Amino acid sequence: SVMKVASIQMSVVEGDKTGTIDKAIENIHRCEGNDLVILPEIWNIGFMSFDRYLSEAEDSSGQTLRRLRAAAKEAGLYLHKGSLEEKNGKYYNSSYLISPDGDVLANYLKIHLFGYNSKETQLLSPGDSIVTVGTPLGKIGLATCYDLRFPELFRRMVEQEVQIILVCSAWPYPRLEHWLMLNRVRALENQCFLISANSVGLNQGIQFVGHSMITDPWGTILAGAGDKEVIIKSEIDLGDLEAARQQFPALADRKDWLKGDK
Repeated sequence: SVMKVASIQMSVVEGDKTGTIDKAIENIHRCEGNDLVILPEIWNIGFMSFDRYLSEAEDSSGQTLRRLRAAAKEAGLYLHKGSLEEKNGKYYNSSYLISPDGDVLANYLKIHLFGYNSKETQLLSPGDSIVTVGTPLGKIGLATCYDLRFPELFRRMVEQEVQIILVCSAWPYPRLEHWLMLNRVRALENQCFLISANSVGLNQGIQFVGHSMITDPWGTILAGAGDKEVIIKSEIDLGDLEAARQQFPALADRKDWLKGDK
């Protein structure tokens, strides 16, 4: 049950969507030999490129997902391809988990859209479904950026027996400390592995904080990044997750009457 995981922390090639996709695919191939790889949020045009959200939105046959599905298959790995603007009746911040065969295993539509110094809430519609998916690697849950601030979402994932939480993100300065805390706390309080891929560099003059990390069920950072483009890698063992939950059974000590409506 030991697996190799990698997080691709990258910047947008400003104004060059195809060039940015090319860069992402090069990075995916650098991760060959890993079992699971994750990319950031709206990395193909940059989260802050609000003036391009609707014009660059793709459907499920668009070039970003199509090319990333092919890359996952070529590299032979599970790929959380990060998110993109998707047009499907409405416009969504949409992320996908792809199998080593290039098949779509799950699609998560970001629930908590971000409105602070951001036009995401004006342009996009929120998702309304928690997404966890069983895979040969374990039970994987998907979340996006601002979702990290909402603990109830992750508690519901735990009720669906999640083991690995994947968070794609475009988290900007100055709120670095919040990012550092929330990654670790969400892993710790839910006794899960949490793997995040955050954006770096500038987009429309806004600087992202980077600091992607791979965190274990004790809240320990197994691998972490600074604010440069980098791929971080670690081995994770689901046996460690079971051991943590048995040694320190906080999840088992939850009170049903505090859980709210199922």
